[in-house]
Amino acid sequence: MDLLAWVVVGIIAGFLAKLVVPGEGPGGVLGDLVVGVIGAIIGGWLFNAFGRPGLSGLSVWSILVAFVGGVVLLLILRLLAGSRAVT
Repeated sequence: MDLLAWVVVGIIAGFLAKLVVPGEGPGGVLGDLVVGVIGAIIGGWLFNAFGRPGLSGLSVWSILVAFVGGVVLLLILRLLAGSRAVT
């Protein structure tokens, strides 16, 4: 996938993931981009592990895969931040 497609998918997926996962997330468009792009990598890996295609260019499927990965990433970050706040 070319760089522009990664940026677009990342921003959309990161924004949607932050809407679904409660709590404070990384701020602004740059935070959405980082969560979405890392989420795309995680989502692509997860979907491939379960026998489904991962990212396929700039498409609704790619946004869905990146969104799922973004939600997983934010949940992991919340879990780590919560356990760090307790100690």
